Amino acid sequence: MNFIKQYGLTIAGILLGAIAGYLYYHYVGCASGTCSITSKPINSTLYGALMGGLFFNIFQKKQQNN
Repeated sequence: MNFIKQYGLTIAGILLGAIAGYLYYHYVGCASGTCSITSKPINSTLYGALMGGLFFNIFQKKQQNN
């Protein structure tokens, strides 16, 4: 439970980013199939999860060890 409290915002960013990545693939996608990120749903979902996790991690408060 402590892990979820500590990294909850990053986990939420990963989930939202994965959903956004898949939706981007589904609605925008790549017509020719030569796009490296949007040619397959797994690529766009993983890329979205990575970007979402990194973006939400910016707003995570860091713990100070005293």
